[in-house]
Amino acid sequence: MGDSSTWRVRDAVPETDAQACLDIYAPFVRDTSTTFEERVPTVEEFAGRIRTTGATHPYLVIEIDGQVAGYAYATQFRPRAAYRWAAEVTVYLGAGYRGLGAGRRIYEELFERLCRQGFQVLVAGVTLPNEASVGLHRAMGFEPVGVYRRIGWKLGAWHDVAWFEMELFPPTEDAPAEPLKPAE
Repeated sequence: MGDSSTWRVRDAVPETDAQACLDIYAPFVRDTSTTFEERVPTVEEFAGRIRTTGATHPYLVIEIDGQVAGYAYATQFRPRAAYRWAAEVTVYLGAGYRGLGAGRRIYEELFERLCRQGFQVLVAGVTLPNEASVGLHRAMGFEPVGVYRRIGWKLGAWHDVAWFEMELFPPTEDAPAEPLKPAE
């Protein structure tokens, strides 16, 4: 799997990375409750997601040995203005790339970029059970804040979702600067 010092994290390019990201994501849609999406999107839909998300939040891929091994991105937490300093994050890795540290590596870059943009708080939802994802989020500094019980139905069963939160900056009483767009 190559020396981790040669792993490359970069911005996702909708036109060239959508298919590779979709190839990683599709088995999660078809075969697991990791995502509650029930229909695998088309490559065009996926490219549109990368484009739309990338306009306001980072959307990254990690390359290992020249192949897209995974992707991570942040999205708006909720649409109300008061939530604009919070972002929801997620990461997906291809089957052969889990447990190598790639999730940590791409998340580190994602979080750095979110800090530079001025986001204050990150949240992540994890469908249970998923010890690998829970472990990654805890290792990255997330704290559990609650569990929605029986919140999603997929693959013939109800599923719980655990929610995690991490503060990027220490809390203050002062209003923060407005979040920047990516690469501003």
